Amino acid sequence: MLYPLKFKPRLKERIWGGSILAEKKGKAAGRIDHTKSYGESWDLSCVKGDISSVAAGMLKGNNLEELIEVYMGDLVGEKVFEEYGLEFPLLIKTLDCNDVLSVQVHPDDELAAERHNSLGKTEMWYVTSCEDRAAIYIGFNRDVTREEYLDAVSSGRLVELLNRVEVKAGDAFFIPAGLVHALGKGVQVVEIQQTSDVTYRIYDWDRVDNEGKSRELHTALAVDAIDFSIRPEDSVCRYAAEANKSVEIAKCKYFTTNMLQVDGEIVKDYASLDSFVILMCIGGEVAIEADGTEEKMSDGDVVLLPAEFNEVSLKGSAKLLEVYIG
Repeated sequence: MLYPLKFKPRLKERIWGGSILAEKKGKAAGRIDHTKSYGESWDLSCVKGDISSVAAGMLKGNNLEELIEVYMGDLVGEKVFEEYGLEFPLLIKTLDCNDVLSVQVHPDDELAAERHNSLGKTEMWYVTSCEDRAAIYIGFNRDVTREEYLDAVSSGRLVELLNRVEVKAGDAFFIPAGLVHALGKGVQVVEIQQTSDVTYRIYDWDRVDNEGKSRELHTALAVDAIDFSIRPEDSVCRYAAEANKSVEIAKCKYFTTNMLQVDGEIVKDYASLDSFVILMCIGGEVAIEADGTEEKMSDGDVVLLPAEFNEVSLKGSAKLLEVYIG
């Protein structure tokens, strides 16, 4: 019997990470080293070597790939299983940026398949909190040709071309494959992306690790992945939350993400969706009831609702991100 599923987060040490994830997700993740800087929590993953396992209940210890193999369309939806098989198509992360991330770009499906036998990486960010005047970088601040870009990279002037955007909690951004981007210092985000770990690092702010070593750059690989036609302003997601209603934040062929603000009790009808639903709590508390089962969520929790659920009751006061393939 399937039920609302929570998974054990997998914390990732990063040169730009901080202490927030260890405090927020350390208990759920298990034994971790609090002296390390964790930049990412992989909350729901089917990336090889990092496949999420169920945290509690009858299916505790089973990993996501094993669940799909057994439950197939009942878990992920018939159309999703037909297209992706045992590979869960989305990767859900929480990021704590204690320092600026590298300037990077991700390949699209075609290029990623050709070079890495992988899906591409289109993603979105939802800012959960940030410091005053914290910023991100998305695209270029003017029209840039391939030749101008290469000249800026080789002469150390890339930063002059980057489009800097100050952010606040609740802001959301859609980052298609091919868009140059970087998260800035003092930003915490939820990231929803295709199941891919392919990143081309373009510039790392002349940073070195504790041993004085800089991280590898992928300049030659990146230039063919960049789509110079993308307008950065098109990446800004505009929405207005409404109580007890799913409000679209971002939609593409890989995922739909809604804001769902629960105030009291609502019943969601997912019967026609033919997709799993991921709920991420970004504030408050809520109880989920479905098919005689119940699961509670609070800030930072991620729950996977199986596709076989037709109706789901949500009770409480919470802000949720609702994600599915639609």
